[in-house]
Amino acid sequence: MAGADGDDSLYPIAVLIDELRNEDVQLRLNSIKKLSTIALALGVERTRTELLPFLTDTIYDEDEVLLALAEQLGSFTTLVGGPEFVHCLLPPLESLATVEETVVRDKAVESLRKISHEHSPVDLEAHFVPLVKRLASGDWFTSRTSACGLFSVCYPRVSSTVKAEIRQHFRNLCSDDTPMVRRAAASKLGEFAKVLELEYVKNDIIPLFTNLASDEQDSVRLLAVEACVSIAQLLPEEDLEALVMPTLRQATEDKSWRVRYMVADKFSELQKAVGPEITKNDLVPAFQNLLKDCEAEVRAAGAHKVKEFCENLPADGREAIIMNHILPYVKELVSDSNQHVKSALASVIMGLSTILGKDNTIEHLLPLFLAQLKDECPEVRLNIISNLDCVNEVIGIRQLSQSLLPAIVELAEDTKWRVRLAIIEYMPLLAGQLGVEFFDEKLNSLCMAWLVDHVYAIREAATNNLMKLVEKFGAEWAQNTIVPKVLAMANDPNYLHRMTTLFCVNALSEACGKEITTKLMLPIVLKMAVDQVANVRFNVAKSLQRIGPVLDSNTVQSDVKPVLQKLGQDEDMDVKYFAQEAMTGMFLYELVVYLLNGTFFFIFLLLF
Repeated sequence: MAGADGDDSLYPIAVLIDELRNEDVQLRLNSIKKLSTIALALGVERTRTELLPFLTDTIYDEDEVLLALAEQLGSFTTLVGGPEFVHCLLPPLESLATVEETVVRDKAVESLRKISHEHSPVDLEAHFVPLVKRLASGDWFTSRTSACGLFSVCYPRVSSTVKAEIRQHFRNLCSDDTPMVRRAAASKLGEFAKVLELEYVKNDIIPLFTNLASDEQDSVRLLAVEACVSIAQLLPEEDLEALVMPTLRQATEDKSWRVRYMVADKFSELQKAVGPEITKNDLVPAFQNLLKDCEAEVRAAGAHKVKEFCENLPADGREAIIMNHILPYVKELVSDSNQHVKSALASVIMGLSTILGKDNTIEHLLPLFLAQLKDECPEVRLNIISNLDCVNEVIGIRQLSQSLLPAIVELAEDTKWRVRLAIIEYMPLLAGQLGVEFFDEKLNSLCMAWLVDHVYAIREAATNNLMKLVEKFGAEWAQNTIVPKVLAMANDPNYLHRMTTLFCVNALSEACGKEITTKLMLPIVLKMAVDQVANVRFNVAKSLQRIGPVLDSNTVQSDVKPVLQKLGQDEDMDVKYFAQEAMTGMFLYELVVYLLNGTFFFIFLLLF
């Protein structure tokens, strides 16, 4: 009997071993994901003495299996007996931190960082720090890159002697022969600096930062720029000029556009870190250089930061700095040759109006907005229209209508139909920004004019535009403002315009609801069933099928079906076909509704 119990206790690990040796990767992956269940079955002691050694020694698997294992081990502390035994998890994670696949190493480092907090200071020095040293001095670059992410989590909780050793190891990695290791060290430089004492930041980190920022590899130098933000936040303002700014100035003029791009991308954070005085003296000229950089990617990154940079300028001289030192460069970007630069600027430029105030906006910014509103790139125009509310708050709706709206109207009547189409697509957004009253006064007539455009794509887009406007402003607005004008087109001598009425009814019926559709729209559609043009008549059949679900069954039976039956006997083959299609479609719809209602009734009877 005892033997049988022993066999039962070995069963979980035996199953695990079998599954982990299975040829099917998915089966192996599923097995790893069940590790916590297996560990619970084995108990804490056998997990430590059997499961973890097995995992350390025998797993050389597909990357996705190793990734799952690295993730699982990060939450294994309770399964090995709590913080007292957490060091037992270090051997398998150490192995995983040296594998070739980056995502597996990163996940192993993440799990090691997680369990480091569960080590006592004694265990940290006895078990965790030796692991970090082994990784930092490993033969393969993979282990050394993993070590870079572990210094900051153990440094604050060890003795001063061990701290000195950790700093030395980090220095060695920052000057490693392999670029991948220097890159990993540069990416963790700022994080490591945050846990160091200030004297070591000045004496150790600053020289490392300077060297990494001058590295031969641009992939290392750009990561040093990222570390610059963290380092600048740690130093007193009086030390920044001497210790950080020379390197930062060098980065803004780096020969690699990727480094300059990183400076532009981190510019607002750098601005906050160095303070107002250095911003005025050093960062304003640097920002000017980024805005006129020879690479479009750098100019685009700088353009994205224009509003944020201006907002963070010292309040006492903000307006003067913007007007004299930033705006001239912004004006150049408005007519930049690269559309991504113009689009980036258009997404933020409207925000300058709240910073500069009404008078400066009217005099200096409105001409720029107008130029961008007429830009050939649709994304530029969209970004301007999307942010009109910023300008509206500053200069008021009347001033806005006198300046920007004429440009919008001009575009809406442009001879190129694609330009008109672009403006139609922005109209619901513009309507939401300006409000219903202003829209009715200034833009409603435009929307109705598009319905009779000579290009079909415009008429179709205008129909969809009406539907979106009704969704935004409501059915009551539609009943008073839109529906009468749409239905009046049913008497238009041009059959294309009469067909547009039907297309509008199709689009508006659901948004307007049953009452408006039944009382106002349906009678006009039924009247058009005797139109002289066959195309109109068969579109009546299609419209009746489309609005049928909105109507009640009595109306369908008494008003709709007789008309469809008549159209089904029309002399035109297309009219007959679509009328029969409509009748079949409505029959199927009624059948589905009937069956669903019957099903619900049956369930109701069963329940009650």
